[in-house]
Amino acid sequence: MKKTFEVMHDGYHIKVVNSWFTGEKLYVNGQLQDENLGLAVRAVLNGELKSNDDRKSIKVALGGFFKINCRIFVENNLIYPNKKK
Repeated sequence: MKKTFEVMHDGYHIKVVNSWFTGEKLYVNGQLQDENLGLAVRAVLNGELKSNDDRKSIKVALGGFFKINCRIFVENNLIYPNKKK
């Protein structure tokens, strides 16, 4: 089973792919930044948004038993899922 989570943030395309067979992967603008291999109930991925002299940290938290949930944080602020109503 494969699940993909995607969000645009400040012009960056952030994509997280979770697969039973290849583990979890974090991509920023198509470039792999972090991965966990194998099957895990919970996973954390880390990366960066880089532009000239500015760098912002990305943290991804994945977990769940029957349904995989994904939370993406940039500089410790939740950007996915967007809960705005």
